[in-house]
Amino acid sequence: MTKNDSNIAQLKQHLHRKSNDLDLYLKALNSAYSGIIITDNTQYDNPIIYCNKAFETISGYSHNEIIGHNCRFLQGQDRSQPERQLLKDSIARGEECKIEIRNYRKDGSFFWNELFISPVKNDEGYVTHFIGVQNDISARKKSEHELREEKNSVELKIQQRTKELKDKEVFLSSIIETVRESLVVLDANYIVLSANKHFLNSFKVSSEETVGTPLFELGNHQWDIATLRELLTDILPTNNPVVDYEVDHVFPHIGRKVMLLNAYRIEFEGHYKDRILIAIEDITEKKELDRRKDDFLSIASHELKTPLTTIKGLVQILQRIGTDNDNTKFVSTLDKMSSYIDRLNLLITRLLDTSKIQSGNIELHMEPIDIDRVVREAIESINYATPGHNITLVGSSEAIVEGDEAQIIQVVNNLLSNAIKYSPDHNQVEVSISKVASFVKVSIRDYGMGISYHDKQKIFERFYRASHIQKKFPGLGIGLYVSHEIISNHQGTLWVESEVGEGATFNFTLPIKQKKEIHGD
Repeated sequence: MTKNDSNIAQLKQHLHRKSNDLDLYLKALNSAYSGIIITDNTQYDNPIIYCNKAFETISGYSHNEIIGHNCRFLQGQDRSQPERQLLKDSIARGEECKIEIRNYRKDGSFFWNELFISPVKNDEGYVTHFIGVQNDISARKKSEHELREEKNSVELKIQQRTKELKDKEVFLSSIIETVRESLVVLDANYIVLSANKHFLNSFKVSSEETVGTPLFELGNHQWDIATLRELLTDILPTNNPVVDYEVDHVFPHIGRKVMLLNAYRIEFEGHYKDRILIAIEDITEKKELDRRKDDFLSIASHELKTPLTTIKGLVQILQRIGTDNDNTKFVSTLDKMSSYIDRLNLLITRLLDTSKIQSGNIELHMEPIDIDRVVREAIESINYATPGHNITLVGSSEAIVEGDEAQIIQVVNNLLSNAIKYSPDHNQVEVSISKVASFVKVSIRDYGMGISYHDKQKIFERFYRASHIQKKFPGLGIGLYVSHEIISNHQGTLWVESEVGEGATFNFTLPIKQKKEIHGD
């Protein structure tokens, strides 16, 4: 073996050890009990580029929903906390920081976060990244609060608590019996301990044959439903509570029922341990109404398409004839008719998209896409159609994504059109593209009327339109719903950041398939 061969072999061994070390470090981070994130301080808004499994568990968000966000998204609307400014100042100075701050999970539940941040510097001493370590200290904060409360008279506290519990028991019993939702309480062996009147009436059973009977044996084993058994035996023990779990079952005596179940395991001390509360909402009629509505949309859209295509063809014939006609009013009227037909055709297409999404029939024609080119060409097209607005593009990803190009173009066009439409007093729209971890992030910012916190929670729902927008701008509330579903079908995330009167920024991420190859001449 030559000296060069020996050096190459040593280099390969070194790289192999480095690769093993990196795998070990990543496994260690993912095994950590604390939530760990890494942010890129060289990019705009210091986005999160890495998070471990514990951070996903603590926050309730998935990896795809976290990447690209600034870590302040965990504070939601609770933005008056002084700790936010301490954190901001420490990041600006490139210093370590430790704070305790109120955070909110994806489901809206509150928790106390003990957060440590530490800067990562390059060889020149510049801060390139920040590492954040977080721990849920809600239990500790609760204990501290309870200890402070215990300084009061223990005897008086017990008396007051006993009276409160008795009052609450009576109050809750009244609610359980009057609420228009089926409620069932089970013990650890799934035996029914209690069932309210709504459950008994809805499923045509009596209290005598229900209470004391295993749930799966109710009604001559009518309740031995595979999906229900999976919920109670597999899902609930590891994911307490379970929210909006759908069960579709045909009961021999009462027919088909589509039920939405919320299940919660309650643990008490002593022999009252492991009670399971199940709330059952009958959504059979709602499902049927939604199906009929979607069928109507699909049929109506298809039926409208045929005459509309014919009308469009006739108008085009008249337009060609009109070129030899000196009557400018005649030509102008035809042009307006053609424009309105195009708008109607676009509306029908969106209704069809909505129907396909709801029925699960939307098709994706996946292929490699140069996302930078797609966004750039969409901007050029919109700029040409609306010369009164200035749309600027900043950054690039130099990446290829896997997707349906026509649908991605539809999303970009819709977001750009909305940015122009809802900012009539401003002509500036800013678009940015960047690579964030293994995702491409596209942001479209306008300086229009903005969106309230309440509207942001529902803005991607089908047919939802904010009241103040509905009064000024016509529409059906379809575009953002379709865009959200398209991005979701591409394993990406679409979200909005906005304050009333301060414009809005719509962001979406798409997973990168590969880095774009750049060939020289």
